[in-house]
Amino acid sequence: MACLVARTGRELQRYNMGRRQVVGCIPYRYKNGSDGAISDELEVLVITSQKGNAFMFPKGGWELDESVEEAASRESLEEAGVVGNVECELGKWSFMSKSQETYYEGHMFPLFVMEQLDLWPEKNVRQRIWMSAAKARDACQHWWMKEALDILVERLTSAQKQEEEDAMACSLS
Repeated sequence: MACLVARTGRELQRYNMGRRQVVGCIPYRYKNGSDGAISDELEVLVITSQKGNAFMFPKGGWELDESVEEAASRESLEEAGVVGNVECELGKWSFMSKSQETYYEGHMFPLFVMEQLDLWPEKNVRQRIWMSAAKARDACQHWWMKEALDILVERLTSAQKQEEEDAMACSLS
């Protein structure tokens, strides 16, 4: 296995009209049932902040040498130790940094998790916990991440309903 190290520093950070560009993911999966089959029960992965026990989704700076999707994938690997498929953007939010009192622009993406690693760059400074979307919404400290989660849940629920309707229509014909 290759050595995984988190990127540090802000030399390559992207800015838009003075606002630092950050990118995050909401890692998600469907829970395994007691019979081993995958259920339709959604779980999302939250992580703790480096300096405390506040819960959030993986996020960090978008750097000049990567696409926004690459940045989202990298942050999920570095902070949460998960790898998967980055899906269509959930949205873009402007928010104030609590520590720096400056405005940031945050892009959020769903990440359908394909693999969860035992070792990852920030394993020693973060905890990760799978939970229901409702519990994650209550636990998450950032309003803009909660909004992104609401959009993801709505998107996945709408897609699931459409699949059920399509299946019903096929069985009737």
